[in-house]
Amino acid sequence: MTQHTTGTREEWIAARLALLEEEKALTRRSDELARKRQALPRVRVDKAYRFETETGPASLADLFDGRSQLLVYHFMFGPDYTAGCPSCSSIADGFDPIVVHLAHHDVALVAVSRAPLDRLLAYRRRMGWRFPWVSSGGSDFNADFGIWFTEAQQRAGDIAYNYRRERALDWRPGTEDTADAAEARMAAMCGTDVPTFHRDRPGMSTFVLDDGVVHHAYSTYARGLDGLWSMYQWLDRAPLGRNEQDVWWRRRDEYGDD
Repeated sequence: MTQHTTGTREEWIAARLALLEEEKALTRRSDELARKRQALPRVRVDKAYRFETETGPASLADLFDGRSQLLVYHFMFGPDYTAGCPSCSSIADGFDPIVVHLAHHDVALVAVSRAPLDRLLAYRRRMGWRFPWVSSGGSDFNADFGIWFTEAQQRAGDIAYNYRRERALDWRPGTEDTADAAEARMAAMCGTDVPTFHRDRPGMSTFVLDDGVVHHAYSTYARGLDGLWSMYQWLDRAPLGRNEQDVWWRRRDEYGDD
């Protein structure tokens, strides 16, 4: 454990006030980035994507559900998974309760995955969530928005995720390397192997509906999702911070008594 100094209340106040100035600067910078995010050029979406929903087939425009803005969480749950990604599940634990608030602010929030709808809804029931969740299986939606890749792309090093090209996956089962071991555990928690697990990726995309025409406004991936992962926002303010050596979290119904 990292050693920390102790001090008087006066010393703490002085240090806290100095840190407060930095926090305020970060908040102002975050506000500036939000304005730049909203000012990105929007791209018209002409492809006719189809989704399976609880009320039947739907278009991308239908997912707005009467609102002018749509937030899509790209939830890692491929057709070969037996359960949703634990990391995505932790993020969903945070956004599930706010969907109703967003809906009353002209914003729809929907999770989209490639797994069949019945499997998504069964998992949603297990986790006790209520947010809309639709299946994009059979459409190009996940591939077009950079969160699903083929085995051929994976083997050829032809994956561009988070706006960067990745090398070909060189997975060695049985390795003792910590990162590889963590990847194997995450894949096993989804009932699949590492290569299959990694063909689906997490992300968030936003869309705008203007005069019946859908436009893509923004997408973020990987560490760009940190701000949406409420667990980490709390840990970043805990005395020991994230304090991580490995993948420690589980789905919230898997912790048991430990």
